[in-house]
Amino acid sequence: MAASDLLVGITDPFLRQTIQIHFPYSLLNITPICATTEALVFAITAVSVWLTVAFTFDRFVAICCEKLKTRYCTEKTAAVIIGAVIVLGCLENVPQWFKYESANEFDNLTWDCSVKSTYYTSSAWVAYRVMHRVLNPCIPFFLILLLNVLTVRRIVAASRVRRGLRGRSNGENYKDPEMENRRKSVVLLFSITGTFILLWAAQAIFYIFTGIAKLRVDYTPTGIYYITRVTSTFLQLLSTCTNTCIYVLTQSKFRAELIHAVKFPVSAIRSLVRS
Repeated sequence: MAASDLLVGITDPFLRQTIQIHFPYSLLNITPICATTEALVFAITAVSVWLTVAFTFDRFVAICCEKLKTRYCTEKTAAVIIGAVIVLGCLENVPQWFKYESANEFDNLTWDCSVKSTYYTSSAWVAYRVMHRVLNPCIPFFLILLLNVLTVRRIVAASRVRRGLRGRSNGENYKDPEMENRRKSVVLLFSITGTFILLWAAQAIFYIFTGIAKLRVDYTPTGIYYITRVTSTFLQLLSTCTNTCIYVLTQSKFRAELIHAVKFPVSAIRSLVRS
């Protein structure tokens, strides 16, 4: 999940925003490559969102479903779920490539990406837009909120029972390792899902409101549409940075793997030089 968020942070602000806007004659602005970049950004964003849902469901199973936990919470299942989310996220965003056409032609090459007019008028494209917004982020919002409520309810009930039993058996209060583990799980769960909901809320409300009101696009820098769109996009991109930071701050194993990944190229180059 942290890797997919990192890819969103690389592809969207860097490839999509910085290079294509400030370097208009780079190879990334050739229409097929531009359309591929746009579709890739949508696909990676969808994968990032649904991996957050998968993580929330995994914590729900681990805490609330004791019988299912032993079969579901395994490395093999995690690999299958991650692979399925990546494949489905890419397939769902394949049509994004076909909604663009060239905006300019120079030296027998088509440059820049312009959204086709049929994207706003064709019933098929309208249906796709609605489906895309339902899948990302409306359903994830609902699932994350529902799973969090169920998880918290189970933790609160189990904590009361466990605290009562241990209080009766020991006659005193002291730190319970099981309760500490549950507390850490809850902190991690709500840190990730809470920041996701807060930072994606502006984007979701923006698209729902503009879809209902059917507002005309106003790209002037002082227009309300432009300011709201840029702000919501900024917050949505910021949400992709939080998961990586949360993992670095809370998970020692993740920090160790991250340090290993950073050192690996240096170690490989050093080995090649020595050989």
